[in-house]
Amino acid sequence: MAGIKASSGAPFTGNTENWNSLKCAIAASSGFQRWLLERDAQFQKLRLEEQVQRYLRETLETLAY
Repeated sequence: MAGIKASSGAPFTGNTENWNSLKCAIAASSGFQRWLLERDAQFQKLRLEEQVQRYLRETLETLAY
């Protein structure tokens, strides 16, 4: 995936429209909804951006394991 850098901000910063669309699709998925229900109430207060980033990070870590 050339050209994609990890940063402290939103992924795909140069392409906000695509990231927002992807973020919404992920948030609507059954896997994300199930994952979110397993988290405590404090976690659920995070912005959607942060929730999706953590979901993706945990999912990738699980796959890499």
